[in-house]
Amino acid sequence: MSSNPVAETVASLMPRAKAELTELVAFKSVADFDQFPRSESEGAARWVADALRAEGFEDVALLDTPDGTQSVYGYLPGPEGAKTVLLYAHYDVQPPLDEAAWTTPPFELTERDGRWYGRGAADCKGGVIMHLLALRALKANGGVPVHVKVIAEGSEETGTGGLERYAEEHPELLEADTIVIGDAGNFRVGLPTVTSTLRGMTLVRVRVDTLEGNLHSGQFGGAAPDALAALIRVLDSLRAEDGSTTVDGLTSEARWEGLQYEDEQFRKDAKVLDGVGLIGSGTVADRIWARPAVTVLGIDCPPVVGATPSVQASARALISLRVPPGEDAAEATKLLQAHIEAHTPWGARVSTEQIGQGQAFRADTTSPAYQAMADAMAVAYPGQEMQYAGQGGSIPLCNTLAALYPRAEILLIGLSEPEAQIHAVDESVSPEELERLSVAEAVFLRNYAAS
Repeated sequence: MSSNPVAETVASLMPRAKAELTELVAFKSVADFDQFPRSESEGAARWVADALRAEGFEDVALLDTPDGTQSVYGYLPGPEGAKTVLLYAHYDVQPPLDEAAWTTPPFELTERDGRWYGRGAADCKGGVIMHLLALRALKANGGVPVHVKVIAEGSEETGTGGLERYAEEHPELLEADTIVIGDAGNFRVGLPTVTSTLRGMTLVRVRVDTLEGNLHSGQFGGAAPDALAALIRVLDSLRAEDGSTTVDGLTSEARWEGLQYEDEQFRKDAKVLDGVGLIGSGTVADRIWARPAVTVLGIDCPPVVGATPSVQASARALISLRVPPGEDAAEATKLLQAHIEAHTPWGARVSTEQIGQGQAFRADTTSPAYQAMADAMAVAYPGQEMQYAGQGGSIPLCNTLAALYPRAEILLIGLSEPEAQIHAVDESVSPEELERLSVAEAVFLRNYAAS
């Protein structure tokens, strides 16, 4: 890349990028204001807004979205008659989980073994920096050849849909010829990849009640219906013996055609313990990109420490269901709720509440923008051909944008390759990937303007 002026500029900007990512990671911008101060998210939003203003963006605004969070918008005008490209990232992050389990503090960007560690370093504060690097490189080498809109979401990780609803209420705001979603990732470090499908998702909270109050397990256990035991039965019904997801009425036999994920590589990436088997059937790609997957995210029940000998009167769980392309997330939610009700034992009272939802997404990879990105990736990753992969995660905004702007081309790239361990302890970003993908995005914008 060193002979390319854009690449040379990006390389020279990497120390600044690290300093900026350090500042951005320091904000504890988790959009769960019961656990984290709202001021942390607001501070991160202001940081992004200030960065856009410093780059000459106009109409920079903190958008108050219906879920009580803020998204940051800005517009950078290009040459008259140029195409418009929307660049997306999000500044909110997942909670750090067990902070004591991190090797270094989660909200302090730390360099170790050639990677930068910190919550949001890859997902997706690094995506904000990637967009800034690409634009700066173009400005230093002849200018930005397209109109650019940037939107940085403040609640992507919660699935509460604030930006989707705001976009639907203000459809002109994010309209563009092409949309680059900077929240995906390469299949592995050094292999340029665009994500062509995303699974949708639904979040359902389940509550089981059996008694007016807890009872002594010696006096009543054995006949009194245990709400926690009933909940465990319900949760177990969501998986077959081999671990496959089994929601009554939901198809789970689809196959992934394209780039495959070898079992041993997946075991390594997922850090599966020796002797522990993978779950499900079909190829790994089938299981994580083309089929539904249920996960129990949390259970409300007494902790082991301090537990008393009681039959539990009530228990709750939070369930995530990933929904593959071709399945409607709203219909999948109804099937999940019906399954839970049908499989609740002993006549226990059960209630379900949907608290988040997003549709699956499938890109049109035959569009001109994809060719422009393939050519750009070849510049950023010499000798490597761009690959197409699925992603098991969800970006609910994608389907909203596709519905609002049916003529827009949508591409998904980003920094969340397997080594990044997004959503987990010790999340990190590869600075080499940040550099290469910033080059790719800059060259893409130039290619696309000329197409």
